[in-house]
Amino acid sequence: MDITYKETKEFEKGKLQDLFLSVNWQSGNYPDKLKTAMKNSYRVFSAWDGEKLIGLINCLSDEVMTSYFPYLLVNPEYHKKGIGKKLVKMMLEECRNHFRNSLIAYESAIEFYKSCGFTPGEGTRPLGIINEIE
Repeated sequence: MDITYKETKEFEKGKLQDLFLSVNWQSGNYPDKLKTAMKNSYRVFSAWDGEKLIGLINCLSDEVMTSYFPYLLVNPEYHKKGIGKKLVKMMLEECRNHFRNSLIAYESAIEFYKSCGFTPGEGTRPLGIINEIE
C-alpha cells in the first residue's frame, strides 16, 4: 500500500461521498455541498491509495487568530496506519502561526486528538445548531 498525500480543494463529488459515508457521516448525503465546502476551506489535505480518496482534513481560518478543523476522517479500512495523525500533523504545521487551532471531537476520538497535542478546553462545551438542508 502506497499512500500519497495532497493539498487540493478539488474533488470529485463521488469520491467525497464515498469517504464520508464510509464513516457513516450524514454529510456524505450532500456531495455537492461537500464539494463546495472543500473549495471554500482555508486548506485541505487528503490521503490517497491510488485513485481512492481514503482520508481528509480541512481547515476554516481567519489566517491569524483562529483555525477550526471541521473534518478529519479516514476510511475505516485504513485505520491504525498513521494516516489520521499524518493529516493532523500536516494541518498543524500549516497553521503553526495561528493563535488557536480547535476542533470538536466525538468522545471516542478524544484520546486520538490528545495524542496529536490537543487538550480539552477547561469549562467549555461545544454548542451547535444543525439545520436541515437540501
